[in-house]
Amino acid sequence: MELSYFPGCSLKAQGHENNLSLIEFSRAVHVELIELPDWNCCGSSSAHAIDPTVAALLPQRNLSLAPKGRPLLVACPSCLLRLKQAHLALVRDEAAQAAYEQRWQTEFDPDLEIIHFFELFSRIDLSRYLDNGENRLNNIRFAPYYGCMLARPPDLRFEANYHGLMESVLTRLGAKALSWGYGTRCCGTFLSVAKPDLATTVVNGIVSGAMDVEAECLVTACAMCHLNLEIRCTLPKRIPILHFSELLSLALGTSDPKRWFPKHLVDPRPLLKKRGLL
Repeated sequence: MELSYFPGCSLKAQGHENNLSLIEFSRAVHVELIELPDWNCCGSSSAHAIDPTVAALLPQRNLSLAPKGRPLLVACPSCLLRLKQAHLALVRDEAAQAAYEQRWQTEFDPDLEIIHFFELFSRIDLSRYLDNGENRLNNIRFAPYYGCMLARPPDLRFEANYHGLMESVLTRLGAKALSWGYGTRCCGTFLSVAKPDLATTVVNGIVSGAMDVEAECLVTACAMCHLNLEIRCTLPKRIPILHFSELLSLALGTSDPKRWFPKHLVDPRPLLKKRGLL
C-alpha cells in the first residue's frame, strides 16, 4: 500500500521519536509512506485564531501537493482537523475551488482521502505480521490517552470514531489497558506556551489519574499531548509517556531504542527492561 504522508511540525520537531517509530511500523506492515514534498505548517497553533485567510491557505497549499489517487495519511490530530476542514470547505464552495485552482495551479481533488494513522488498522490485517503476537508486550499496564482533538468539531461529526482503538490493538499484542476517566481530557495544548501554570495544573491531574489506576505508563495518540504531558508535569513521581507507534514498533520487533527512547524526558527504558521488552 502506498500513502502520501504529512508529518506536520510536531512530528518533525519535538515528536521525532513518534515520526521514526510510525515510519518503522508502517514499513513493517508493508505500507510505504511518501512524504509530501516541501509541505508547510498546517496553521494549527495559532493561525485559525488570528487570521482566517492565512488559516485557510496554509492547509490548502498542503492539499495542493497531494497527488490524486493516493490517500493522505496524517498522524497529528490537530493537523488532521485543519486539513480535513480545509478540504470540506472547498468541497462545499465552488467559488473557493476556482480560487484554489488559480492560486495553486492544480486541479482540486474533491475525492482526496485524508486519513488518520489509526485508519491503517482497518486497512491491514495486523495478524499477518505477528507470530504469537498476544505475548509481545508482556502485560505492560497502560492508560490510553487520546486527548480532545479527535473528538472533532460539528462539521466533522460523521467521521470515524477511533476511541478504543489503542486499547483494542495493544491488548491484542499483550498489553493491559486500564479504565480511567482522563482519556479525552484536554492537555492544555498550546496554552502550554501562553499559560504554562494552567497547563501544568491540567497535566498533573491527567498523570495523577493514570497513576491512581496503577498504570505503568501513558500511551498517547498525539505528539503535542505527549510533549505537554512530559514537559509540564511537576509531580515528584512520574511515569513514562509513550507514543502509540513506539509500542507498536516494539511489538513488531522493528524498534531501535537507541534512536528515540533517550529523547524522552521520563526515560521509559527501565520500565521496558523490567517488562522484558528491551
